[in-house]
Amino acid sequence: MAKLHFYYSTMNAGKSTTLLQSDYNYRERGMNTLLFTPSIDNRFGVGKISSRIGLQADALRYDQTTDLNQVVINVLQSIKLHCILIDEAQFLTKAQVLQLTDIVDELNIPVLAYGLRNDFQAEPFEGSKYLLTWADQLIEIKTICYCGKKATHVLRLDENGQVIKDGEQLQIGGNERYVSVCRWHFKQGKAE
Repeated sequence: MAKLHFYYSTMNAGKSTTLLQSDYNYRERGMNTLLFTPSIDNRFGVGKISSRIGLQADALRYDQTTDLNQVVINVLQSIKLHCILIDEAQFLTKAQVLQLTDIVDELNIPVLAYGLRNDFQAEPFEGSKYLLTWADQLIEIKTICYCGKKATHVLRLDENGQVIKDGEQLQIGGNERYVSVCRWHFKQGKAE
């Protein structure tokens, strides 16, 4: 029976690495996968999922208007699919998370979604909120704060490394813009 899995964490926990490993495992066994990555994140190339340790794969791009269920149905016209993998799932809309449940429930294809649980203001992303609500399995990928405690939050930094507490929810960036911290250091606003 297919399930919707949500792998969540803070920044730099290895979500994309875990996604790419899962993709490799399916393909190594002769199974077909379909990977999705958001159009707004092209730091490593258009339609690329990349990990900090150097793994990379091509993926279909999605934006807020993409009907993921219809894309999967279209692909099924030419090949059998064994798994759908979604990178940066926090950028999904409520409607797209519902489409992922349709892929699981109606097409019987497992979906593995990977994303952040919350933003730099400790607010949930829309996609994460509905994945936390509708996923069959919730899997936390853990990382640590610089103090050694489990990191559960992320701080946004400006170009001088100073913590920013206000701004737009969506701002693409990596280690130069974000640092994962424990709740205590998040509340203190201390990046190190």
